[in-house]
Amino acid sequence: MACAALSATAIALSSPAALAQNVLKSGPAAQVQNALLAALDNVGLRQCRPAMARLATLALDGTIGNDVLLDWDRRRKDQSAVFSLIGLEYVNGGAAMSIAVIPSANGECAVHAERISSAPFPCSVLAQQELNGFRATRLLQNMTVYLDPKDPNSTVSLVETPPGCLVIRRYVDFNWLPPNPAPAQGQR
Repeated sequence: MACAALSATAIALSSPAALAQNVLKSGPAAQVQNALLAALDNVGLRQCRPAMARLATLALDGTIGNDVLLDWDRRRKDQSAVFSLIGLEYVNGGAAMSIAVIPSANGECAVHAERISSAPFPCSVLAQQELNGFRATRLLQNMTVYLDPKDPNSTVSLVETPPGCLVIRRYVDFNWLPPNPAPAQGQR
């Protein structure tokens, strides 16, 4: 997969512990496939990395490039929230994905992710093509939220923005744990 030049920049928030800095080491862009994971590894953020890796990997499917903004509390590196905003570049456009994780002492992570994109056609067409079997709840005249009964942690919100549709795919899990690894041969 071809990748555009990738770098990561931290977002400076009002906290004095949040400092703007480049978090990726310089090198050929082709070596960096996932800007979020490279940034997490470069600054040593390990808690909740598996959750972020799972979501970022899904988000990168079909992209030709990605970049990330990353923020965390430098005083409590692996014990506080991590916020990221991933820019996703496709052949015919782009999208953005926000992933936030908050670690807990027992190894769980609260996870919130939103992928925001637009479709060049009405929301009703997108719903008919991609959301069959989902339950629809109209929030506003121009906004409907869809829930897949098989995945209650995820929703898809469609907002009419004529002539197109704003698409917000949302995932929330307050007690995410990494899947248990398969036991090694000879172990049970």
